[in-house]
Amino acid sequence: MLLLPDLTSLLRPPYIFWILGVVSISAAAVFTCMGKVWVRCNGWVYRAKEPGWFWWEVALDYLIGVCFIGYFFSKI
Repeated sequence: MLLLPDLTSLLRPPYIFWILGVVSISAAAVFTCMGKVWVRCNGWVYRAKEPGWFWWEVALDYLIGVCFIGYFFSKI
């Protein structure tokens, strides 16, 4: 018998917000280390070429992750 709940119970609110928050913060950390970030309609933005736009997108990814996790904690 497994100790983890089934997948469908993890994908229902509020746990989906925890998963989305962790994925968003993890992506922001990876983008920070790589020096490039994926912008939704423009492709890749590099830290060396456009630092303002790069840091704006990374900060936005962190903020989205924190909001998802905060919403998760407000619901449990």
